[in-house]
Amino acid sequence: MKNIGISKILFLVLFAGLNLHCLAQNKHDIKQKIAAEMQSSMVDRLLKPWYPRSVDTLYGGFLSSFSYDFKPVGSQDKMIVTQARHVWSNSKAAELFPKVGYYLESAHHGFEFLRDVFWDKEYSGFYTYTDRQGNLKKGSFAPKEAYGNSFAIYALAAYYESSGDTSALNLAKQGFWWLEKHSHDPVYKGYYQHMERDGTPIIRPADINSTSELGYKDQNSSIHLLEAFTQLYEVWPDVLVRARLNELLLLVRDTITNKNGNLILFFKPDWTPVSFRDSSEAVIKKNHGLDHISYGHNVETAYLMLEASHVLGLKNDTTTLRSGKKMVDDALDKGWDNSVGGFYDEGYYFKDKPGVTVTEDTKNWWAQAEGLNTLLLMAGKFPSDKHQYFEKFKTQWQYVQTYLIDQKHGDWYQGGIDKQPQYKMALKGQIWKGTYHVLRAFINCIAQLTLDKTPPSTPRRVKQTLKRGFTTLRWAASSDNKRVLGYEIYSGSKRIGFTPLNYFNIDKSTTIKRGKLMVRAVDLAGNQSAAGRIMEHKTKRNHGVIE
Repeated sequence: MKNIGISKILFLVLFAGLNLHCLAQNKHDIKQKIAAEMQSSMVDRLLKPWYPRSVDTLYGGFLSSFSYDFKPVGSQDKMIVTQARHVWSNSKAAELFPKVGYYLESAHHGFEFLRDVFWDKEYSGFYTYTDRQGNLKKGSFAPKEAYGNSFAIYALAAYYESSGDTSALNLAKQGFWWLEKHSHDPVYKGYYQHMERDGTPIIRPADINSTSELGYKDQNSSIHLLEAFTQLYEVWPDVLVRARLNELLLLVRDTITNKNGNLILFFKPDWTPVSFRDSSEAVIKKNHGLDHISYGHNVETAYLMLEASHVLGLKNDTTTLRSGKKMVDDALDKGWDNSVGGFYDEGYYFKDKPGVTVTEDTKNWWAQAEGLNTLLLMAGKFPSDKHQYFEKFKTQWQYVQTYLIDQKHGDWYQGGIDKQPQYKMALKGQIWKGTYHVLRAFINCIAQLTLDKTPPSTPRRVKQTLKRGFTTLRWAASSDNKRVLGYEIYSGSKRIGFTPLNYFNIDKSTTIKRGKLMVRAVDLAGNQSAAGRIMEHKTKRNHGVIE
């Protein structure tokens, strides 16, 4: 009897182990299946309908407006945000699919339009809006805006990362310095959103309509400046960029996000929130554009904060993680459709009503894309959480496939057709809708679902050349199981540069620790190689080479 008991226990232990193994294998299989579906959808239903079709070969840049079946329509006015996002998308696609030559060509084409048309040759900074030919138009925008300039920097940094074109990086630097001079608030921190052409911040007029955003600081420009500076810091590890990136992270996390885990949308210059909560319901509805809960922005910002924290190298940043989780949890608790999935667009805390009221139960496309990315991110960090992030992620992907992706004509509808069936015939492209949100979500989700933990090989034969005061490093290219993205340059433990090429010119102003220069390869997943160090040989100063 004793032996039978032991046998039963051993069987149960073995059975439990096999069961856990099966569950783990099943989850792995599900991840691989979803990754394959996303990869296919990204290529066939997003990238191929847009590129190279949207490249404006007549006037430069990209066409903005397309019908539901992807025919160019309308005036094709051009906004800095749309143009920059297309440059970013093509740059990222070129990294993923280097054999598809038109992605890098299209990114370069878009870069030239940013440089030659949108960059102000007199006052610097990027214009906001032009007609198709590139003539300035006012529209409903300020002449220059921090939001638009942030996306230009974002795109230029990404294009440099994919191409190694230092002229793009130099323009990104100029854009950053222009914002530093004109848009950055040295007193209250953060950035002014609206500026005149010469960079003067626009003061909000006393008699302006209450619904206008003019003269306010806001969360949307702040979170995308955070995103832009994150991308910029990855390719240009400048001390001031780091300081502004850290400043924005703290500002978004600790000031712009409230105690409920919701972003406050607009602020006076001293960061006093713009709120209509003490007004009548009619006034609140009239001004809802300035004051509501935006569930899409909440889930997006959770990701952007964690990305910035990671790029800054902040170890054990539990404060940012806790804040991001709270934002996602609140969106799931208050703004999630429990029947079919999807995040609602808007909610509000009315003072005379309990809890939160969902005021807009529609589901715009970009919020659902951001939801995919952030839900999967949280599933990786909190696999046993009561919110069951991975299950919500699967539901969200099913929702997207059912109600958002146009399987016939490509791309996503502007909103979920479970709530807005009219979007089946709405524009697929317009100045506020391109490929950026969806492509970024696909790239991040596929990377999380198919984890790559294999680092590239160590850069070999690293050589240092000194000529006319400039230091140049060269090395033999590394290899990777997937693809090498580029190379990080270090002086001791300090990262001083990045290049996708196999050489790097070190600026005269950079302090270099003697004998401490090294090169590390990095792949698309962020894995770093071991350090490639300068070969120790005799100094050949007559040739300007230290080997």
